[in-house]
Amino acid sequence: MRQSLAQRIRNYQPQREADLLPPVEGRLTRVVGMTLEAVGCNVTLGGRCSVTDGNGREIETEVVGFDGAKIYLMPLTSIDGLQPGARVLPMSKGDHIAVGPQLLGRVLNGLGLPIDGKGDVPLHDTAVHGPQVQKTINPLNREPIKKPLDVGIATINALLTVGRGQRLGLFAGSGVGKSVLLGMMTQFTNADVIVVGLIGERGREVKEFIDEILGAAGMSRAVVVASPADDSPLLRLRAAVLTTRIAEGFREQGKDVLMLMDSLTRYAMAQREIALAIGEPPATKGYPPSVFAKLPQLVERAGNAEHAKGSITAFYTVLTEGDDQQDPVADSARAILDGHIVLSRALAEEGHYPAIDIEASISRVMPSVVEADHFAKMQLFRRIYARYQQNRDLISVGAYVPGTDKDIDFAIERMPHLRQFMQQGLKEKVSFEEALQKLTRVVVPAARPNAAGNNVTPLQSRTLSHGNPGQAARGNG
Repeated sequence: MRQSLAQRIRNYQPQREADLLPPVEGRLTRVVGMTLEAVGCNVTLGGRCSVTDGNGREIETEVVGFDGAKIYLMPLTSIDGLQPGARVLPMSKGDHIAVGPQLLGRVLNGLGLPIDGKGDVPLHDTAVHGPQVQKTINPLNREPIKKPLDVGIATINALLTVGRGQRLGLFAGSGVGKSVLLGMMTQFTNADVIVVGLIGERGREVKEFIDEILGAAGMSRAVVVASPADDSPLLRLRAAVLTTRIAEGFREQGKDVLMLMDSLTRYAMAQREIALAIGEPPATKGYPPSVFAKLPQLVERAGNAEHAKGSITAFYTVLTEGDDQQDPVADSARAILDGHIVLSRALAEEGHYPAIDIEASISRVMPSVVEADHFAKMQLFRRIYARYQQNRDLISVGAYVPGTDKDIDFAIERMPHLRQFMQQGLKEKVSFEEALQKLTRVVVPAARPNAAGNNVTPLQSRTLSHGNPGQAARGNG
């Protein structure tokens, strides 16, 4: 239908004169640390600018803030050689990426450029083209998490069952085996594609993770995005966003994706560096408020897509400095993730690997993805383990008298089997069905009936007869 003249006049939006002119060149006025200040540019927040140094080298930067006529820029690379009054020229965004089979087996940096020496990444007919920052999926359109994901690790499969499309945090201090656990999952997990983001870690670990942990077989179905600790904070942020965007691209193709990001804490630290550099006030233990706003924006992009489409099952490592589980980033991550796996330094020092602290860990979607019998056996395992830990000191010094409490007697008898169940070799894969069978043998042993004709303790009887996944789902926070 043709609009009337009055309607066209009301809807008319004149094109700004600035849009008709070529980009306005600005000048660099100040450099403080890694923050550049410039004037004279007509740019938007998040836009890109090119700064030319004294040798003619162009340094790509991003607009991270402004104050009146001043704009604050954060560089992606080294700023050595910059001079007062250097040219600052706005750039076109150019933030699209092609995601497809051509990325498998490749290692990229935070800009999406290959760093593995295998040449450029060729385009592919089945590649998905799109901007690096996608809109989040409407939560009402997401497919519910109903299917378990076999990660090949007995403790996780049986006691912390992961759902396809779940987002889990891996909480650990330094040197307790989180990278090794991630490597085991990349080798054993039944996923179509694996996307790994190594954000802010040591450069040495990048090579070791690719060669020793992933290996040739793992790399054949994996994409690695690496931004080590010596990269600029902006490049580390981009690497985390790029990792998620690549996973989203494969999900759009209907793939089941396993995404591993090591680590979410380094992502938060990179945002903290940028925010403090442009003058944002620190709040919780030195972290500005923008850090806690960006974490859910990144995490919420993972998960299931719409019905009958792909999924992203994501594991984010969270570095707990000084093994402090109440660290601000750790506390914030716990609130927005669908569960957390805590690694214990005490178990690692005992040579217990994987060093999963079963009492401190939880999978919030487990009641929805396992049978009631499986859930009841998991509860019984936890209760036996907890009963032993509560009386561990008495048992260790010989103060406990056998026969005083049947549940404690049962916990003492079962504890060696529980510990053996929770330990697993680096190359040893335990399937979901095998883990459930082992769990059954551990918590429901073949015992001779007692005088009352029962072959279970009161603890077993209460758990196996009253285990209710629905009740646990409502109470697990």
